[in-house]
Amino acid sequence: MAHGHKSDEKIVYVGDSRVRAKSSHIPQPDYSAFPGKSEVFIPNFLLKEWMVGVVVLVGILCLVVSDPAPLGYPADPTNTQFIPMPDWYFLFMYQLLKYPYTSDKFVVFGTVIIPAILFGGLMVAPFLDTGKERRFYRRPIASTLMILTLIACTYLTVVSWTHYEKELEEKNIIPEHIKREEELHAAKGAGGEGGGAVKKPAAAAAIVAPDDPGAEIFKKATCVSCHGGELKGMPSSGIPALRGIGDKHSKDEILNIIKKGQGNMAAQYDENIKKGLTDADIDKLAEWLAKQKQ
Repeated sequence: MAHGHKSDEKIVYVGDSRVRAKSSHIPQPDYSAFPGKSEVFIPNFLLKEWMVGVVVLVGILCLVVSDPAPLGYPADPTNTQFIPMPDWYFLFMYQLLKYPYTSDKFVVFGTVIIPAILFGGLMVAPFLDTGKERRFYRRPIASTLMILTLIACTYLTVVSWTHYEKELEEKNIIPEHIKREEELHAAKGAGGEGGGAVKKPAAAAAIVAPDDPGAEIFKKATCVSCHGGELKGMPSSGIPALRGIGDKHSKDEILNIIKKGQGNMAAQYDENIKKGLTDADIDKLAEWLAKQKQ
C-alpha cells in the first residue's frame, strides 16, 4: 500500500488469505499417497510382469520340447494324394475360400476384401465405440458383432476339419506325419537305429527283358504316364512300382487289372485301345509285366 508519490517508497500488496490462488496445474498424487494399493512402476511393477512372462515362456518351451511338431515327408510335387492343410488358426479362412463367392472369379473378394474389412474393423473399433459403458449387455452392437464373429470362425473351423477327416477316410489316406511316425516306431521295434533313423530301402529290382516287344508296347500304353518309363511308379502318391510286379501277379491277373482296374486305378483297357493298341499288344504287355520279378 503506497501513501505518496516518492519513487523510493516501499509498496506493500495486501491480499485476502481466504481466497485461494488459481492455478492450471493440479498436482497429481504419486503411488505413496495410496499405501498398500499401488507401487512404483519401475522397477517394482515391471519386474513382476517380467517374472510372469518368463514363467509363461518356460512353460511354452517345456511343451515344445515334450511334444515336438510332427514332420511329414520331404515336399513332393508329384504326390497327388497329399491334402494340404493350414494351421488350425487359419482353418476358418481356408474353409471360407472353398465357397463359390470367395473363390475362382471372386478370389480377390475372399483373400483381400473380407480380411481387410475384418482387420480394419478391429483398428477403427476404439474410435467408433467411445461409450463409457463396459458391460457387454449394455453395448448391444459391439457385443453382437463379436459373438457373430466368434460363431462364424468356430463354425468354419469345425466344418473345415470335418471335411478333411471325411476326405482322408474316403480316399483311405493316412496323414504323412502319422505315417512317418508309425514307420519310425516300426523301425525302432525292428532293431533300427536310435533317434528315429530309418533304414535305407533296398535297391530296386532291375527291369527284366528291356528289349522285349512288350517293353516297346509299354512305352505307348497309358501305364507309362503314372508308373514311369523306368517302372518306378510314385510310391508317395500311392502309385506302386512295376518292378517286381511279376512276384505278386500272374499274366492273367495283370490282364484283369488292365481291364477292370484296381484300387484307385481305373480300367485302362479302353484307353489303350483308343491309343491304337490291339488285344494282341495288350496281351504282350501283360506277359512282359509278368516277367518283372526280383
